[in-house]
Amino acid sequence: MSKVRLVYSTDPRDLRAKCPKCGEFRDECECIREEKADKKYTVIFRLEKSGRGGKTVTVMDGWPRNESLLKELTKEFKNKCGSGGTYILEKDKSIIEIQGDKRDALKKILTAKGIPFKGM
Repeated sequence: MSKVRLVYSTDPRDLRAKCPKCGEFRDECECIREEKADKKYTVIFRLEKSGRGGKTVTVMDGWPRNESLLKELTKEFKNKCGSGGTYILEKDKSIIEIQGDKRDALKKILTAKGIPFKGM
């Protein structure tokens, strides 16, 4: 009985589109809306040490909220810098963090890709 699915319904709520990620109706969905990657954006650099046990982390803020873009760029940055890192995607922010002070290497990569940046 756990694999019961709706075969037919006259309820107009069942005709609404559902979110492919969470399965909820679109108007009730809490998923993050993705932005187009071709949108104009400027990446902002900063260094953080607080709350990280004295370790330095290069933080790049201001990316478009697009998970596939963030995942791809994070992987490339980690490989070219030879260090670890992650991306954070929330409703109000999208951040890439790379371990260590890698500003110079990251700025060269962004310049080669034609992505504008500002900060340190």
